[in-house]
Amino acid sequence: MQRALSAAADAPGYPTAAGTPQLRQAIVNWLARRHEVRVQADAVVPTIGSKELVGLLPTLLGVRAGDTVVVPELAYPTYDIGVLLAGAQAVRADAVTALGPARPRLMWINSPANPTGQILPAEHLAKVVAWARERGTILVSDECYLDLGWDAQPVSVLHPSVCGGSHDGLLAVHSLSKRSNLAGYRAGFVAGDPRLTADLLEVRKHAGLLVPWPVQQAMIAAYGDDEHVETQRARYSARRDDLRKALQDAGFTVEHSAGGLYLWVTQNADCWQTASALADLGILVAPGAFYGPTGERHVRVALTATDERIAAACRRLTS
Repeated sequence: MQRALSAAADAPGYPTAAGTPQLRQAIVNWLARRHEVRVQADAVVPTIGSKELVGLLPTLLGVRAGDTVVVPELAYPTYDIGVLLAGAQAVRADAVTALGPARPRLMWINSPANPTGQILPAEHLAKVVAWARERGTILVSDECYLDLGWDAQPVSVLHPSVCGGSHDGLLAVHSLSKRSNLAGYRAGFVAGDPRLTADLLEVRKHAGLLVPWPVQQAMIAAYGDDEHVETQRARYSARRDDLRKALQDAGFTVEHSAGGLYLWVTQNADCWQTASALADLGILVAPGAFYGPTGERHVRVALTATDERIAAACRRLTS
């Protein structure tokens, strides 16, 4: 990936918002090979990482004041920011039954989830898809951790077992930041309903939301190689095993955490007190309140530190 980026450094011209045909085909091939998802190349739009898309998607899709956007009860804060930028109203809900007769304009789901690591089974996702389609709600699935399932196998909202073979009203968001450690490259994509991706592409090209040509070449290399993903999975798995045991031995309960790069833990105490106590040990965690009111007694522990730092944290916890 580094060599591909360097080799493409002579790039004085503007890249296209749609990306090169080679990039779109690499993404199409990866979705089919790794996740049994089949999309057309014109239903793929590269993005400058996934965060800019999460923050701008409601606006890009025409969500406006008076519209409602559903976000998970515990969620990555940028979902809320995207709703605020569009001037719409955010509603937190995990179960569609809690929404009653509402007809939201857009709904976010996230599996494996940040911060909890919860994985939604295909049966649950299929029910959400049916609910959204009945109401004309655009359903967007944040799948940035799809390659990082541990206790269960994540499934894409675009998988036939979930969507019945049709991508109508559906979008899936992906990123190379997690699976390939390319956070600094800002590389991701969105795929799904061709009508929605066409609308996104039309706005993005005029807004200058273009993935740089050298990054596109690195993305082709990343989506064409599976070996490095397995290497990273092995690293994260080993860190997860060690850290999970150390936290449990220290009196923490680990909840969900079936996928992704985090452990969602609690001692049934205020999250700020827990974060402060761990900081006194030189261990930095994210207070659960960052992600929603129901996270006030949890903290999020990341697996993204080096092996040496993870080992040090485990020693401090157990001593």
